[in-house]
Amino acid sequence: MKKVLILGVNGFIGHHLSKRILETTDWHVYGMDMQSDRISEVLGNEAYKSRMHFFEGDITINKEWVEYHVKKCDVILPLVAIATPSTYVKQPLRVFELDFEANLPIVRSAAKYGKHLVFPSTSEVYGMCHDEEFDPENSELICGPINKPRWIYSCAKQLMDRVIWGYGMEGLNFTLFRPFNWIGAGLDSIHTPKEGSSRVVTQFFGHIVRGENISLVDGGYQKRAFTYIDDGIDALMRIIDNKDGAASGKIYNIGNPSNNYSIRELADMMLKLAAEYPEYAEGAKQVKITETTSGAYYGQGYQDVQNRVPKITNTCEELGWKPTTTMADALRGIFDAYRGQVSSAKALMD
Repeated sequence: MKKVLILGVNGFIGHHLSKRILETTDWHVYGMDMQSDRISEVLGNEAYKSRMHFFEGDITINKEWVEYHVKKCDVILPLVAIATPSTYVKQPLRVFELDFEANLPIVRSAAKYGKHLVFPSTSEVYGMCHDEEFDPENSELICGPINKPRWIYSCAKQLMDRVIWGYGMEGLNFTLFRPFNWIGAGLDSIHTPKEGSSRVVTQFFGHIVRGENISLVDGGYQKRAFTYIDDGIDALMRIIDNKDGAASGKIYNIGNPSNNYSIRELADMMLKLAAEYPEYAEGAKQVKITETTSGAYYGQGYQDVQNRVPKITNTCEELGWKPTTTMADALRGIFDAYRGQVSSAKALMD
């Protein structure tokens, strides 16, 4: 019976992971977050009351609670991070302070108490790598110039990876995982109309629901390999289980190379799918696809990556895992999940 500490338990990965743990294992979840809306379902489930332990708090304030629970639990997942491009550009120091500085004491505590640290790296660490597929052991990590603050997220995450690797050389049991554009219900709020405040699938979905135009940045020709959340969580569960220590000291890309599409293709797929749903069809009819520049959309400090495909050979072989959800099924899963929220998302236009 494992005790799993999830910091940021109400986040996208955190709430899906805690739900999967409670549904499929006898493990205990100890979770902290500043809100609990996404995990309200598991918190209210009588069957999970004895194994779901939630504390409303902030990792930058409730440091004693965090250290006590790092000491108490077996597996530590510090999932608290800013991961929205508009913030990288507009508030780079916030990104560094939370994603690196606030997480460093947690990493040190995991090392101090001899715990299995499962840390979220990011596909962004590869930056503008020129490889056709990004290899966690061999690809070069390439960031742009300092006057493009967009790279502070990539750089802070890369430095954390290197620090964790260094602790690993001194005995820390760690696994780094790099999510490649995980998508699914609960990624961001569809109720946020502000441009750049959420990630691309949620952004487009919100526009469709509200009948707003979709802006493609720099033509929308940049490609991403999208991964359905259920596939990502499946890999994470195997890492946490860490059978025979297979995941210890490893770096895993968790992505789906088969779902590699341009942002323009994504917009077309979503509009086509929306037309099949009575709840979304009316809004979708009003949507026009327009074009904008990255400077106008994100700010002058932005720079983009044209292609980002994960090499997942070691992930599949060592974890006995493979992604199985097609892009069509992933998008359908998202559209199905929000059918009951359409009217409240539309109301934001008022």
